[in-house]
Parts: sequence; C-alpha cells; structure tokens
Amino acid sequence: MSEQYEKYYVPAQSPWPIVGAVAMFFIAAGAGLTVMQLEQEGSSGTYMLLAGIAVLLYMLVGWFKNVISESHDGLYSPQMDRSFKQGMSWFIFSEVMFFAAFFGALFYARMLAVPWLGGDGNNVMTGEVLWPEFTSTWPLESTPGGTTTQAMGWQGLPLINTIILLVSSVTLHYAHVAMEKDNRGPLKLFLFLTIALGAVFLVLQGYEYAHAYNDLGLKLDSGIYGNTFFLLTGFHGMHVTLGAIMLTVMFIRVLKGHFSSEKHFAFQAAAWYWHFVDVVWLCLFVFVYVL
Repeated sequence: MSEQYEKYYVPAQSPWPIVGAVAMFFIAAGAGLTVMQLEQEGSSGTYMLLAGIAVLLYMLVGWFKNVISESHDGLYSPQMDRSFKQGMSWFIFSEVMFFAAFFGALFYARMLAVPWLGGDGNNVMTGEVLWPEFTSTWPLESTPGGTTTQAMGWQGLPLINTIILLVSSVTLHYAHVAMEKDNRGPLKLFLFLTIALGAVFLVLQGYEYAHAYNDLGLKLDSGIYGNTFFLLTGFHGMHVTLGAIMLTVMFIRVLKGHFSSEKHFAFQAAAWYWHFVDVVWLCLFVFVYVL
C-alpha cells in the first residue's frame, strides 16, 4: 500500500534576502552618518540613507509580488502554511527581543546608572567625585557637559497617539472578523480606517518631534534621556511605517478580490504585526512618557 506524502513547495533561489541586507546596510550607515553630523546637510550620509530606504521598498515590492504569485498559482500546501505561521511567529518574537533590549537600557539608566551617579547606596563618594552638583532625578534634564532639555509630557500628542493606535487595533479586529465572514464591504472599510489611523499617528509623531526639537530642546544628543526617548519612539515609528505598508498591500489585495474566509494568512500575519506594534506603544507610553 503506497504512502501518500504531502507536497512541499521549495522556491527557487531568491535575490531578495541579499537585496534586503544591502538595503539595511545603507540605512544603518546613512543614518549613522546623518545623526553623527560628520558631513553637512545634503551630504552622502543623507543620500545613503535615502538610497537604503528606496532599495528596501524595492525589495518589499518584489518579494511580496513573488509570494503572491506563488500563492495564486496553488504552489503552497498546508505544511507551507504552517511554515509561514512559524516564520511570522519567530519574526515577531525577534522584534520583542529587539525592543526588550532598548527597554532594558532604559531600565538600567533609570534604576541603576542615574541613582548610582547620584550617590545612592555605597556610591556617595563616587557621585561627589564625578559630578558633585548632580541630582538623581528622572527624566535627566541636564548633563555634565551643560546640555539642558525639557521632558516630553504624556498629555497632548502622546496621549492622542495612544488613543489612535488603540482605536486602530479595534478597527483591524473588526476587519479581521469581516474577513472570516467574507463580508467584503466592512472588511474594506475597517481596513482602510486602520491604515488611515496609522498615517495620522505618523504625522502626529512628526509634529511631536518638531515640538521636542524646537520648543523643548530635546534632541538625540540631550544625554541619556534624549537617547532613550528618540531610540524607542523612533524605532517604534519605523515599525508603524512597516506595518502600514503591509496593511496597504493587504488593502490592495482585498480590492482585487484576493483572500477568502479559509485562506487569508497574509492578512492575518499583517494583523499580528500591527497588534504587536500597538502593544509595544502601550509599554512605551507608560515607561517613557508617564513614569
């Protein structure tokens, strides 16, 4: 009696991983040169950053196109679907660890380094020698080099952005429910609202950064507080941008009649990612803005 084996599609060698690696290299190098101000405005650092972003978008479009074509050609088996789910789960786990590292740096600065510099515990003389005038407070609004800044409050734009992301999770949930019921009208409406809310979030974050730079003197070089503030909020903004791109692709596919109530993991994966981004923002709002 012959055994029945489930087919498993093995795609041909793909250029997209190396293209993505090149894009990330240019983004990292360009961002480093721009932030460190090694060159003047409009320098090669800025161009390198923009080139990296362009290559990354090119990679996303090409890779998405290939996967969509393979799916519509019926090449994927249930085992392949399970592989996609495992891959997305591990990807989100890696993102959890990514943000955990930055939250860990924030915790270390607030709970250990700053009190230690202020002379807490057995470090009284250490504080007197290194910075006698230092007062152990958080947010740290002054540095030994004389840089002063103001803290970003949680009211106003941060609170509004928090409400926007929470509402976007609700609208995306209803879009997912509509997908499972094959209700195309509510699906398109709620998915569009989710993307629009994400775009509004990014615009308001831009206004918040302008306010921080121009009115509060809060910059990336404003000591450990400025470092942790912009690293956490900035990387989160990058993830919101990527999530919005993913949802936009899903919206275009929905308009073209893709997906069904039984087969829609691409949509589900984008929804997972968006909900993850929302949870990260809630943690960020509490530990960066409120506490």
